[in-house]
Amino acid sequence: MVQSKRQKQLFLLFCLLPTFIVFAIFTVYPLLNGLYLSFFEWSGMSGNQKFIGLENYKQLFSDSIIPKTIWHDYFLVITKVIGIMILATFFAVALTQLKIKEAPFYRIVFFFPNIMSVVIIGILWQFIYNPNLGIINSGLTLIGLEEWARPWLGSLTWALPSLVLPSVWAGIGLFMLMLMGGIMNVPKNLYEAADIDGANEWQQFWKVTVPLVWPQIKTSILYIVITTLNGSFIIVQVMTGGGPNNATQVMGSYLYQQAFKQYNFGYGATIGVMILILSLLTVLILQYFLKREKVEY
Repeated sequence: MVQSKRQKQLFLLFCLLPTFIVFAIFTVYPLLNGLYLSFFEWSGMSGNQKFIGLENYKQLFSDSIIPKTIWHDYFLVITKVIGIMILATFFAVALTQLKIKEAPFYRIVFFFPNIMSVVIIGILWQFIYNPNLGIINSGLTLIGLEEWARPWLGSLTWALPSLVLPSVWAGIGLFMLMLMGGIMNVPKNLYEAADIDGANEWQQFWKVTVPLVWPQIKTSILYIVITTLNGSFIIVQVMTGGGPNNATQVMGSYLYQQAFKQYNFGYGATIGVMILILSLLTVLILQYFLKREKVEY
């Protein structure tokens, strides 16, 4: 019996070992190496690394652009969570609760942006926002609202909000499908019982649907937050490059600028450490506030 149990443990260890090795090589090692490099001054182009202690962190706290990048990242986090969750939930409920014959077709349409590269999405929306040939300005001019037309991505005021629309558009499909999976697993008799008790559709949504699909809602929110804090620099880099005048600069794009354009890898690694810490803190805080008792049926 003891030998059988030990053999089972060795088998599980053997199965999990490749995963641990890959995780260590591609996640743990880069994190530790980034932390190590944050204590050095290094151009990234030579083997000369000068140990400077906490100087990079002192520069981080005195850098006037850092607070802007943090604000821009959390602006995108908040607007994406609100925009994606509202629209994804609306379409998920509509495609599961309403008798729509074309529902399978709409699922494909909404999910299509998720199979596109972020670079392609950024280029597509650059054309949409083009001040001369773009659909938005052309449409506004067509309906007599040409005074509303503006260089969206070149405006200090509108450049950052303009990044929200493509980000939300690209993210609806995935989270809609996640929520649809949860909604379709809710027993129909619960809605029938709520209807008999006099609950209208809105009350059924809040009292039946939301509590029972809360795990999917929570997972979706956390996923949006993590991917935005760690990956928003891609859409920024493609569409605006952080401009104009740092109006769309986020933590990731500023890291890229420092490390790969100004060849200051040590300071770039320091910004990476900051991103990691802020991401962990944000997720831990959200985990606490999104925690609910498990509802079973």
